[in-house]
Amino acid sequence: MREDIGRGDRSTSGLFPNGNAPIGKAVWIAKANGTIAGLAIAARVFQLLDADINFVAIAQDGQAVKSGELIAEITGSLATLLMGERVALNIVMRLSGIASETAKYVEAIAHTAVSKTRTYLVDTRKTIPGMRLLEKYATFIGGAINHRYGLDDAVMLKDNHIAAAGGITEAVQRVRSQIPFTTSIEVETESIAQVKEAITLNLDVIMLDNMPVEMMHEAIALIREYSPHSKIEASGNITLNTIGEISQLGLDYISTSAMVTRSHWLDISMRIKT
Repeated sequence: MREDIGRGDRSTSGLFPNGNAPIGKAVWIAKANGTIAGLAIAARVFQLLDADINFVAIAQDGQAVKSGELIAEITGSLATLLMGERVALNIVMRLSGIASETAKYVEAIAHTAVSKTRTYLVDTRKTIPGMRLLEKYATFIGGAINHRYGLDDAVMLKDNHIAAAGGITEAVQRVRSQIPFTTSIEVETESIAQVKEAITLNLDVIMLDNMPVEMMHEAIALIREYSPHSKIEASGNITLNTIGEISQLGLDYISTSAMVTRSHWLDISMRIKT
């Protein structure tokens, strides 16, 4: 809001120069089909400007809405409604776009998965800096499970960590000697040779990164047989076209940044009612 209002809302103050804006009402209407997320945050935007604003959510976070559907009603000073409009809408349109994209991926798993192992969709750390908490909230609302919020949540040894340490075993041994025993360790693998090395290390999660389906079949079989306590995650180039087939392999998790990076804002408009 500081960024948007700056030294003052010249348009609104020009309309109501003495702070004498009347009480009015605005409605939010969806202009496309999608899943709503972030309404409580939008309410907070208006209430920080004016504690007397009444924000009533007609839809609920996680609800699928259709174009033309009423989402919210807001009552209060017209000056506050006008000043808070863009920031509040931007947040909800952005988060609703992420939730909508996430819901598509969740549905693709639910409609195609036939394995005995339930496969969960999880997000990643590919988020806009400063927006991670909100964007991960949106993936959760869309039906995904949150992966790490930050580097301090768990150990995840990726290709560059492994290269820096000189190998998977060396990387795991170094890290394990430095962390609390309660901290989980996940290792990224890109080949069957790396999977065979990983299953000897008593890992919490083994990630199969950018593997073709045939290789994942072999990798999953090895892990289930020789490291059955390890959870298995697949990642890399996961799309709506591929996630259905991948979800049938018997994985525990499929992670993708696509829910955030490939999402489009859900168009919502605000209309003042006079």
